Amino acid sequence: MNGMLGLLLAAAVWLGLHRGLAGTGLRGRLAGHLGERGFRAVFSLLSILSLIGLVLTWRRAELVPLWFAPPGLRWLVVAAMLPVFLLFVGALTRPNPTSVGGEAVLASGARGMQRITRHPMLWSFALWATLHLLARGDVASLIFFGALLLTALLGMGSIDRKLARRDPAAWRNLRAETSILPFGAILAGRNRLVVAEIGWWTAALALLAWAVLLAAHPFLFGAPALPA
Repeated sequence: MNGMLGLLLAAAVWLGLHRGLAGTGLRGRLAGHLGERGFRAVFSLLSILSLIGLVLTWRRAELVPLWFAPPGLRWLVVAAMLPVFLLFVGALTRPNPTSVGGEAVLASGARGMQRITRHPMLWSFALWATLHLLARGDVASLIFFGALLLTALLGMGSIDRKLARRDPAAWRNLRAETSILPFGAILAGRNRLVVAEIGWWTAALALLAWAVLLAAHPFLFGAPALPA
């Protein structure tokens, strides 16, 4: 079980870095000493190293099955990955209003994918992790994808709190017209879906990325994405 213990340690380091550092007052104190850019550089480096450790220990961990995904579930995972790519690509087409430097986006209001959720990038990661966890069904994958899922879900509230502290007025405006939960603000009548703002080319890029990754999955990750 040494491989599993190593994976648990790597997952603890990853979560500790993102919840114990990025999500607490310690971040502000370190940023005060290092400067915002300095802190971001150090944090990015630590995140990359931590993620590499998480991936390597996951790949080396013992295979302990919990369930075996039937073909129907695996086909559902394949299909559900398409909206995941749409969220991901849509998040890249417009600056994040909750990030530092997103003042211009905040001033113009939620647009495109941000009408659906103010955290499209993190939701793409959360859904990706959930779908892969369901498809894999073993202990190591539960730890690996579970750690990434937890990071994405908890990160949404953490980012919101940072914006609320940094710019309370802008946060109130953004919160009034957006939601964490996808389609929450639209269903509540606080916003509306404008497909034209997302753009046909965003959908085309998402479809292309989805198809390419399906074809390349066996070569990149050693396992086919499509059921046999």
